[in-house]
Amino acid sequence: MKQLIIFILILIFSNCCYAENKILERVSDRVRVIIDNDFGGDPDGLFQLAHQLLSPSGEVKAIIASQHYSGGFYGNPGDSAFSRKQVDDLLAIMKLPVTPLLFTGSDGALSSTRKAKVTQAAKYIVEEAMRDDKRPLYIVCGASLTTIASALLMKPEIAQRMTLVWIGGPEYPEFAYPPPNAQPVEYNIGIDIKAAQVVFNYSSIPIWQVPRDSYRQAIVSLAELKNRMNEKGALAKYMLLKLNELLVKADGTLGETYVMGDNPLTLLSVLQTSWEKDPASSKYVVKKSPLINNNGAYEENKSARNIRVYTHIDTRLMFEDFFAKVAYFDGPNLLKK
Repeated sequence: MKQLIIFILILIFSNCCYAENKILERVSDRVRVIIDNDFGGDPDGLFQLAHQLLSPSGEVKAIIASQHYSGGFYGNPGDSAFSRKQVDDLLAIMKLPVTPLLFTGSDGALSSTRKAKVTQAAKYIVEEAMRDDKRPLYIVCGASLTTIASALLMKPEIAQRMTLVWIGGPEYPEFAYPPPNAQPVEYNIGIDIKAAQVVFNYSSIPIWQVPRDSYRQAIVSLAELKNRMNEKGALAKYMLLKLNELLVKADGTLGETYVMGDNPLTLLSVLQTSWEKDPASSKYVVKKSPLINNNGAYEENKSARNIRVYTHIDTRLMFEDFFAKVAYFDGPNLLKK
């Protein structure tokens, strides 16, 4: 009798563990995502890419490896080919059962706000936006808007068939001050000002903007990164290696924190509420889209459409989800431990 009771308890415990282990397998992809980033620059783009690929509620349809500044980043070239190489290396580490399409973005900024840079990446955005699919389409971008602007110029009607989540733009003076010694032109606008003008000034695409004061909230200490990711497998090891490469090149000048400034793209696009889907834990204001002038600064546009401007990022949810997914990652057996 005692052995029977023990057997029953073991069976119940095993079933409970099985149900618990299956919890993420019951998550379906309820949104489509196209990722556009300058993966050859700051490795925060690779952190975001890994996070997005580990998130089962968003199907990553394609990855666009975009340009950086022509002068590069800490000795790395700024071209889109090098950016793509970084994605190839990460995908080789992750060994996903299904690999998203990978495109090389254009090199160089738009020459005009009326002329697209026609690339396979821009063509794909048009194709996916026009495809019949009930799932919302998010274009998540942590770089210049060159490819997205080109797609909008090629086929303006795609604007109402997707949402742009963009890391970029300076502070709005009514919400925040610029950081000390801020660059005169915000980082991602500066790569291609004309592309930003196409998207903000001339298109009607819905925008969820994460400006500089908000993406700088995604700050984590190096000690925390090491503590939460050390000895967590091949992916965690690779992420720490890429970060360490930057720290070595910077020769200790970057302090003891790191801004994972692109990860809000994953937070906002897939870490949404179960019902009435929305990234409810991050705060935003609705305001008129500004005009981007030729200096990359904002000007008032009273007749503009409304956009979301995120003022507060839920870093607890974002970081904890990232660390947990990296810890559970098991190559082809994605998140099944």
